[in-house]
Amino acid sequence: MLLTMAICIQINTINASTKTVGTTLKDNSGLRDELLSVQGNYENLYKELDEKKQKLEEIRQMAAQNNENDTKNDVSIKDNQKILGLTDVTGQGIIIRLDENREVNSQEVVNISEYLVHEEDLLYIVNELFNSGADAISINDQRIVSTTSILCDGNIVRINEKMVGVPIEIKAIGYPERMDPALSRPGGYLQLMADEGIVVTVEKSENITIPKYEGVYNYDYLSRGDV
Repeated sequence: MLLTMAICIQINTINASTKTVGTTLKDNSGLRDELLSVQGNYENLYKELDEKKQKLEEIRQMAAQNNENDTKNDVSIKDNQKILGLTDVTGQGIIIRLDENREVNSQEVVNISEYLVHEEDLLYIVNELFNSGADAISINDQRIVSTTSILCDGNIVRINEKMVGVPIEIKAIGYPERMDPALSRPGGYLQLMADEGIVVTVEKSENITIPKYEGVYNYDYLSRGDV
């Protein structure tokens, strides 16, 4: 009788566990489908927005062809778009690559997080690059603009709400002889990261392409002041 009762209890426990796991998998499947749907809608909306921008650019060029003031305004608009990060840009600069040391055994170290690339590392590098004269910066092809957020989400870093993983490639357009020493000097931040176990390489390049910002600027509380 005791053996029979034990078997019945075990069967009920297994059934309950199976039901719970099945429900969890079903819930996760629904969340995944919802995420894919939202992502698909976002990509469609952004594609439509990009098409409207191209159409607007064509209309602006046609309007500026026969008017000197409109031509000057068109040049000013394009310059502002470059500054805001709304166009692809090219130029000389440096490329910084960061990767986690994959030879480290997580069982043999006290704090494995010391061997990982964190959002504060990226924030410091971006600030140093801008301070040393960088005109444009991207991280894994995510353009860094005034509204860019660099946040840590567990073991994943999010830039412009997009997930970014290692290896990290930071491109910066500017004067290489100013940007490189700011980070690669002895005792500099890249040297400190390398000492902690991060794989760091720096390369100068005469032809770097940084893509445009693919998001949308939203200013809910900003209004034009009186002129």
